[in-house]
Amino acid sequence: MELSVKHFTLCEVNSMKQKENAPTMKDVAREASVALGTVSKVFNNLHVGEDYRRRVEEAAKRLGYQVNSYARGLKTNRTYSVALILPDVTNPFFSTLAQGICSALSQKGYRTILSTTAYDPEAEQRCIQMVQQNKVDGIIGLTYNPALEVDPQLPYVSIDRYFSPSVPCVSSDNFGGGQLAAGKLLELGCTRPLFLRIGSKVPGESDKRGDGFESACRQRGISCTSLRLCDEEGYAPFQDFLASHIEEGRLAFDGIFCVTDALAVHIRAMLCELGLRVPEDVQLIGFDGIRRFAEDGFICSTIIQPIERIAETGVELLLREDRSNLPSLVCLPVSYAPGGTTKE
Repeated sequence: MELSVKHFTLCEVNSMKQKENAPTMKDVAREASVALGTVSKVFNNLHVGEDYRRRVEEAAKRLGYQVNSYARGLKTNRTYSVALILPDVTNPFFSTLAQGICSALSQKGYRTILSTTAYDPEAEQRCIQMVQQNKVDGIIGLTYNPALEVDPQLPYVSIDRYFSPSVPCVSSDNFGGGQLAAGKLLELGCTRPLFLRIGSKVPGESDKRGDGFESACRQRGISCTSLRLCDEEGYAPFQDFLASHIEEGRLAFDGIFCVTDALAVHIRAMLCELGLRVPEDVQLIGFDGIRRFAEDGFICSTIIQPIERIAETGVELLLREDRSNLPSLVCLPVSYAPGGTTKE
């Protein structure tokens, strides 16, 4: 009888040695002086005391232990991946939100699959279909398709757009932010306020910014003008509108609230072209809290969205085990910060 002999390369031998010497969960438990079940809870993101979690994580780091996410997924019937759908990541608000969501998911042991849709409703639906086929554990989306179809069995969290009571929506307090902007402009001496908006035709939470602004003006007995445009109309109507309201070098409005910081930047450039100074002639407030670079100053005076909290709240709602009593809408508080376009 012939005996077969298997030959191994040096790399294969070293690989087998590494597998034999690789630390196990039992080794981590022994190193951390905790029960094996505690180690399992930590690696599966279940609740344990912070001291136990710290000891397990430090022991795993010392031993070089790596969680086998594939094996863990087979055991728990999860992929430990979440889809994030955004219009784009060139807008600083979207990129900051993406960073926050990726970070929050990473801390929970999840990977992020990012898809961008260029504001195309059909592309949004294709993304939903694609990620459902890839068996993700949930979806977080900032979308513009009012008829979006999502498997009701798949956890889904919406950002800034309310769909139904069964789909949690996370947003900032847009109405309160509009009120805050109006109050600040009036406090700084403005008596002829203007609200400018450009955005999607699809109703969303951000529409409440103008509602809040107008409400605050009415409460103070101040007449307020609003111009609301859809994305398809572009920025040209704003330029025409402003130009038509100048008499003898003076604009009919002395305080402008823009629905986003991005719009505020455009409006400031238009005002400069018309020979008007910001903030000397016209004070300007945007919405989002966009900074020039990382921790540098704001690009304009602004209502700051708590982007990190929006991201963390969205992730927490998505991964919540008990989904029987989820809130339909979570509004997080906003704040104001000067950014050189108001007279502080």
